[in-house]
Amino acid sequence: MRLHGYFRSSAAWRVRIALNLKGIGVEHVPHHLRRGEQRAPDYVALNPQGLVPTLQFADGTALTQSLAILEWLDETHPEPPLLPGDPLRRARVRAFALAVACDTHPVQNLKVLARLRGLGLEEAAVVEWAAWVNREGLGACEAMAAAEPGPFCFGAAPGLADLCLVPQLGNARRFGVDVARYPRLLAAEAAALALPAFADAVPARQPDAEP
Repeated sequence: MRLHGYFRSSAAWRVRIALNLKGIGVEHVPHHLRRGEQRAPDYVALNPQGLVPTLQFADGTALTQSLAILEWLDETHPEPPLLPGDPLRRARVRAFALAVACDTHPVQNLKVLARLRGLGLEEAAVVEWAAWVNREGLGACEAMAAAEPGPFCFGAAPGLADLCLVPQLGNARRFGVDVARYPRLLAAEAAALALPAFADAVPARQPDAEP
């Protein structure tokens, strides 16, 4: 399999963690988002949205959207599981993951920030927008995980929530967010990054990493 991504992409980062957890080797194919490589015609033919990640199989079949890829990985490679067995807890983990992946990350990504600049906002206002989005989303996630057992977001093993959380905290720091206000999330992050599957997936360790 080939994973089309970008070292700093939160969505690709989530998938890298899952692949590591499940012990699945892939070929990593970088697309430099700031240079617009994701809009190349041959890539858009593979992923009509022109986004990363895309998981591509040997026969050319492609899966897009990180959460869909993660669900597929969990269904086809069930160990270790990314979701708990209890339906109620599964729903709570999914709610946390969606709060990050659908309501927080998309409205502070490169495409949205570029549009804000295009509408005439000064750079300070664009950065503050991204910081505000992160504060709002992480504040909600802190409350969602507050009563859950640790050390991870929802118990003794890492799961879908942690795969979404760790990259989002990375984003928040890039935009100057004071993440110390989220102690429950930081505890889960620390537990996750102590595992090689998470540590090896961080942007700085990817082949296409830049300063």
